[in-house]
Amino acid sequence: MQFKEIIGQENIKKRLIQSVADNRVSHAQLFLGPEGSGSLALAIAYSQYICCENKTAEDSCGTCPSCKKHQKLIHPDLHFVFPVNTNKDIKEHPISDNFINYFREAVIKNPYLNLQQWLEFIGIENKQGIIATKESNEITRKLSLMTYEAEYKVMVIWFAEKMHPTTSNKLLKLLEEPPEKTLFMLVCENQEQILPTVFSRTQLIKILKISDEDLLNFLIQKKNLTQEVAEKIVFLSEGNYLETQKLLTHQNETEQFFFNNFVQWMRLCFSDKVVEITEWVETIPLMGRERQKSFLSYCLHIIRESLIRNYGDRNLIKMSGAERDFLIKFSPFINGANCIQLTEEFEKAYLHIERNANPKILFLDLSLKIIKLLKVK
Repeated sequence: MQFKEIIGQENIKKRLIQSVADNRVSHAQLFLGPEGSGSLALAIAYSQYICCENKTAEDSCGTCPSCKKHQKLIHPDLHFVFPVNTNKDIKEHPISDNFINYFREAVIKNPYLNLQQWLEFIGIENKQGIIATKESNEITRKLSLMTYEAEYKVMVIWFAEKMHPTTSNKLLKLLEEPPEKTLFMLVCENQEQILPTVFSRTQLIKILKISDEDLLNFLIQKKNLTQEVAEKIVFLSEGNYLETQKLLTHQNETEQFFFNNFVQWMRLCFSDKVVEITEWVETIPLMGRERQKSFLSYCLHIIRESLIRNYGDRNLIKMSGAERDFLIKFSPFINGANCIQLTEEFEKAYLHIERNANPKILFLDLSLKIIKLLKVK
């Protein structure tokens, strides 16, 4: 992965390249950026640049043996840790190495992939991905070895916020005093879920959403879209390249699934149909926990769009088609008297799902609260 393959983020690229030129590469860095911003891609490109044998002032060469191995994610001094769980093949104590070939395939195919896509790729979408305690032993073992080819050993921890607290605590000494010529690159989306003791031991690389200008130029120059079509996609993507990919390929099955379920759920709640709500709640466990969390995030998105329609600039609404038609009918029921409480209830539900709450009980309880809140004027 070369820097030139990553959309936008020019300031971050220059900062990373300059750190190498000045010989000021921090031993532990945290790439913090929202979904679809390219955080993982930047970490990989940075590693490739550091290890490149013929680097320039702008990028790695892309042709030396080190670059070629980085591009296939098989460099012996480049290590990855990422969220996993048991599946039909791995029955107990899964670690990243059990899934490394799948990871390479998934990232090479789409370096902007999110956690849900990764879990679906390895067949554990009904479970939560975690970086378990056993992983810390593997990290320690790998980093205790001598480098094979490059000057540095690089450990990329993707979704570092998914580290079990015990895993994080075991890595504290390594992060503070790593073996010689060892670099940690932690990649995460949610700073609040990172232990403060881990956060304080890293240098923060804050990555923003892709700018509209950079995304627009990419779509016109690389995807050969017209100005009008590209502008519409940029508007709906909100700086998230994953959303751009969905709009480009028209593969919105998951979002359509969420939309259909949200419409059904809200109609049942508005009509006080508790029996039907109970039947609907029975289908929730089939989603799997990660999808349940994504669904709750989608619900919060609808509430946000409703508030914009009611109180803000309607030109900022990021919806079209059936979603926009539904929003026109639904938004009058979201107002200043209930929006804060509705938001808090959905956020608490997200947190409780993450903490392994029973989804049937949780969604039924949430439904009964929504019934009351939708009637508040």
